Amino acid sequence: MRRRLLALSTLAVLTASACRTAPAPVPEASTPAPSPEPGPAPAADAESFRDTPPQPGKPPELVLPTFQRAELDNGLTVLVSTRRELPLVYVGLSFAVGGAGDPAGKWGLADLTYKTMLEGAGGKDTLALDQAFQNLGVSPSVSVSSDGATLGVRVLARNTEAALALLTDVTRRPALAPKDFERRKTLQLAELVRALGSPGFLAQQAFLRTVFGPTHPYGHSVSGLPSTVQAVTAKDVRAFHEAHVGPRTTALVLTGDITLEQAVALARKSFGDWKGKAVLPPVPPAPPVPARTQVVFVPKPGLDQTVVLLGRPGIAASNPEESALELATTVFGGFFGSRLNMNLREDKGYSYGANASADGRLGVGPVTASSSVRADVTGAALQEFFRELEGVRERPITAKELESAREGLIQSFPGSFESVEGLGLSASALFTLRLPMNEYARTVEGLREATPPEVQRVAEAYLAPGSMQVVLVGDPDTVKKQVEGLGLGQWTVEDPTQTPKPRR
Repeated sequence: MRRRLLALSTLAVLTASACRTAPAPVPEASTPAPSPEPGPAPAADAESFRDTPPQPGKPPELVLPTFQRAELDNGLTVLVSTRRELPLVYVGLSFAVGGAGDPAGKWGLADLTYKTMLEGAGGKDTLALDQAFQNLGVSPSVSVSSDGATLGVRVLARNTEAALALLTDVTRRPALAPKDFERRKTLQLAELVRALGSPGFLAQQAFLRTVFGPTHPYGHSVSGLPSTVQAVTAKDVRAFHEAHVGPRTTALVLTGDITLEQAVALARKSFGDWKGKAVLPPVPPAPPVPARTQVVFVPKPGLDQTVVLLGRPGIAASNPEESALELATTVFGGFFGSRLNMNLREDKGYSYGANASADGRLGVGPVTASSSVRADVTGAALQEFFRELEGVRERPITAKELESAREGLIQSFPGSFESVEGLGLSASALFTLRLPMNEYARTVEGLREATPPEVQRVAEAYLAPGSMQVVLVGDPDTVKKQVEGLGLGQWTVEDPTQTPKPRR
């Protein structure tokens, strides 16, 4: 339309020039010509917005929960975090002895003990106890780690005292009947048979004994092995409960629609007269950090992928370098854009994903880097693992990498506290790891204040290639020929399903 109007205008000018003596025609109407309609913008203009990405809005202010602590005369700890939004309360008991307290040859005893405690208590058998919890609309959960255990339920606030009465019986008066123990033991063995079919579980078993040693409290998984669980008796379970469950090793955890004053009153009613000889266990000793001399291989014929697990002893949860190490491992392999993941997944296509982490425990926990890679590129993937480890020193962590890790870690904190159960488990961790009530605020402050030189120093110290042990699980015919020539150490075949003999 615009082009046609321009042509007609040009023709009128030419006609006027050729006939200057002719009178000008009188227009029929004085209505002005319509304005030309705008045409479509050029393609470049329509896409120009892509040159400037949208700016993120201001992140919401981080608000951390407040944890309060009290102690009864008998030593029982009471932990509370009040949240009034909903009439819900998490009622839990946290215990200070976990899998690290398993005696030699009977790994899995702690796990089996805490689960058997829910098989009848306070004069109720398994069915009656289960029905009592169901009458409150809940089912108790149990979680056992190396450093402790937690039993708990989420209930309506009006059912807090009733739920606590049941959990008090479970804690103080468990039946631990032989028939209930045998049923729970049978379930535990069945679960282990299933777990031992998992390459990841096999890698974890082999890794713990390689890094910590078979006699160290952290040298085995909490669930144990079939041979060690088979050795556990009902008498062992009763002895473990008597030795390790008592007021000085237990915390009552109440979070949600409840105050510290209310919690202390409930604690006195349920546990005020409780006596027991249990005491807090010693902190597990720090293991040595030797140079790598071997590649530990767990054969599993027919696997299309190889589990690659590298690691070494790291730090304890109370170590002042914890925040810096968390940032360093996050940059290395802790999120999608990390160096290890971008290399193995995005650049090479060897894996669906790779990760790294630092597990701070009551004692020194492990630093790990892992991935499941295509079996046919196991050797090449291992080379990339070590190329990235060497790159920590050769290519120092950039300010952009550090800020991405810092923001991601800090902004993820609210996810741990979004429910009353999350609050309860967070409080339980404070108890089992023996941390102060303001630990989460201190952690965030540490993440915010960690400087690039500090993070770089810690990264070089704990991600040094020579101290990272190597564990592989995969097809022997495919993997061995790829790895033996890499110079990573002696090829050592191990069967993590068997109880290892103590090292001399």
